[in-house]
Amino acid sequence: MATMTPKAARDEAAPATANAAAASRPAVTVSTPGKLILMGEHAVVYGRPALVAAIDLRLRATFSSPPSPPSPPAPAGAVSRPFVEIDLPGLGHRVTASWDEVLAYARAARDGWTAYAARPDLAGFLALRGGDPAHIVKAALGEVAAALGEEAGRAPSLALRLDSELPIGAGFGSSAAAAVAVVAGYAAWRGRDDLDGDAIARLALEAERRQHGLPSGVDTATSLHGGLLWARRLPGAQGGEPALACERLAADAPLLGKLRVVHTGTPPETTGEVVAAVRTRRDRDPAAHERLFDRMETATRGLRAELGAATERPERVTALVREHQECLEALGVVPAPVRALVRRVEAAGGAAKVSGAGSLAGPGAGSLLVYHADAEAVTGWEFLRPFAHLPVHLGAAGFRWET
Repeated sequence: MATMTPKAARDEAAPATANAAAASRPAVTVSTPGKLILMGEHAVVYGRPALVAAIDLRLRATFSSPPSPPSPPAPAGAVSRPFVEIDLPGLGHRVTASWDEVLAYARAARDGWTAYAARPDLAGFLALRGGDPAHIVKAALGEVAAALGEEAGRAPSLALRLDSELPIGAGFGSSAAAAVAVVAGYAAWRGRDDLDGDAIARLALEAERRQHGLPSGVDTATSLHGGLLWARRLPGAQGGEPALACERLAADAPLLGKLRVVHTGTPPETTGEVVAAVRTRRDRDPAAHERLFDRMETATRGLRAELGAATERPERVTALVREHQECLEALGVVPAPVRALVRRVEAAGGAAKVSGAGSLAGPGAGSLLVYHADAEAVTGWEFLRPFAHLPVHLGAAGFRWET
């Protein structure tokens, strides 16, 4: 892992010098993919493997120098302090804050997460998450600026705009995509090469923790690396923080092209709320939940084997998807309307499972992964027509520069 210390010349730069340097720096646009969990959601938090694919719907982040300070102008003779403009058109939100405020926000979020992690429960998560639409962006900016040694007054003024193709509430990992784009993109805009891939992944995961509480890290890993990943959370050395081990798999299996994605509707809860609720239930009955997670692991390993098989076995794939969905229903993350929809898919000879955190109350639960031996038949099912079909390519590229 690279040592993240500020370079001497940048350490000595005054705010005016930093802003002058940024003014001559061209705008930078980067993009990150969303993700789709094929199998292993929730179980991956507890050490089981997950199959996760990057999708070709992307989030783009553009970093540039603001044309002028925000209004009202600073009093005559006052030193202009660096500021940040955050524009989130998909959420209808735009805000301007000083770098001091952004860094303070990130520090407070970090402290709040530390308290939550020591005693994770739903009430603690709600206090951690808050209601700021720019929460994940401020957390990620604060983390990367601190890692680069850009304390308050040293970072240059920044205009940051995020444009996303990822549908809200679909379970496509938009928060992780934003975190990776902000961390890696800001370092790129500043011309800093002292963050390697491991450091970017770590900082992006820190930001995502402020959004989701105790995520597994698979979303950030998939958004950064792209492709099809086999991911598993490993115990930390000597009782330290768990590590995420990822293996890149070939993403050319014909089976991937036969999976269909339907959006059942945005869940009323955030991913973090659902994960926290599952944790609370698991703590009440660990043995029963461990048995569920074991069943989910068996199904996930089975699907990996089918992806690597020379020929497709529809009956086997159908059974694996149904088994994993049954476990998700037992976890309580599939609301009644979505369970009824899955039963209709099964009655038509197919299989379907929620992809992502799911929902506690519904009626929507995000993305539904649908499989049938005749993939084209899925689009013709009348009972699925009220829902948005999301044609995504699985195994897309990870983080990349667009300029």
